[in-house]
Amino acid sequence: MTGAETENAPSPGRRRLLKAALPLAVATAVLDATPARAASPDPTVRSPGSRGGGRIDVHCHLLPDFYRQSLAAHGVVEIGGVPVPVWSPALAVDFMDRYGIEAQVVSVSEPGVTYLDAAADRLAMARRLNTYMSRELVGGSTYRQGRFGGFAVLPLGRRVTAVDVGDAVVEARRAVRELGLDGVGLFSSYGGTYLGDPVFEPLLRELDDLRAMVFVHPVTPSAYPDLGLPPFLYEFTFDTTRALVNMLYKGVYERHARIRWLAAHAGGTLPYISYRASLLAPAPEPAQRFGASGSADSNAHFRGLFYDTALSPAPQAMKSVRELAGAEHVLFATDWPFSSPLFLGAGDPAPQLDETFGPDERLAVERGNALAQFPALAARLGTRAG
Repeated sequence: MTGAETENAPSPGRRRLLKAALPLAVATAVLDATPARAASPDPTVRSPGSRGGGRIDVHCHLLPDFYRQSLAAHGVVEIGGVPVPVWSPALAVDFMDRYGIEAQVVSVSEPGVTYLDAAADRLAMARRLNTYMSRELVGGSTYRQGRFGGFAVLPLGRRVTAVDVGDAVVEARRAVRELGLDGVGLFSSYGGTYLGDPVFEPLLRELDDLRAMVFVHPVTPSAYPDLGLPPFLYEFTFDTTRALVNMLYKGVYERHARIRWLAAHAGGTLPYISYRASLLAPAPEPAQRFGASGSADSNAHFRGLFYDTALSPAPQAMKSVRELAGAEHVLFATDWPFSSPLFLGAGDPAPQLDETFGPDERLAVERGNALAQFPALAARLGTRAG
């Protein structure tokens, strides 16, 4: 391996252990070898509706052939501790049709373009991926039209430099204003440099000017205790939390109030620790002193973030998110195709949401909230939020 995978990946011995012991990795490997179509949806299964009234999936990924081949050429065959999954537009549409999903807002998972050593190569690959999203998915052929949105990938490396940030500023503007993508994807950290670090400030100013929706996706941290388990199980959640907390104390939310932040996987561990993580900020201090409760128990900036349901639909996570931010700040997500082993059939992709949200709230979580936050996507779908 090279690049980010060399720096962050498990040792070869631990990879062998994971493949031998982890059912998800095995299932993913099987799917990778046999990407067969699943059965047609059961029309009797509860669903928000078919196309024209279905779910909006805001956290899912694309791996076009040219990108997958580039990853393999650089030795990247695992992501988050599991094999790189198979993907194609046809498979994505099939998955959506089976689970009552009208549209996916796709993004690029780790390693993004950090595996490429040269800034020029990172920029070229980011531009190619964003152009592909715009032309082949957002504005693609008839059967794809209205089925996709996209978060732009930016040409940031595993060591963030002023050159990378300058390239990212230009590419973010191109992706949103020229290509018509629905927002921008950022990783929680780049080689140990977390969102909130001053090096990102020129990029954040641009994203604020764009009033962008920014999707924060975790990565395998640059150093972490080796428990012999794949990083996606828990390290991803911790890295998301580090980024969100760091941005609070570095003043990012305050300085760039027009950016809307979407935190992957229910915000990692942030909802559960939001009170504790706010103790050095002004808002919770009076609540602690006087025994007050309610909205002052966590920082208002944490309550203003958006949180997706990917790999987190169970009430243990969703009730914490709902308590922190309210149902209106929760957006449905699947993390497909990395989550493919969890979706081998058809029907309701997240029945656990019923344990946290009532019927009207669930419709908002699975559709209405996304339409409100992605107006360009709503326009492409020919509908209006609300």
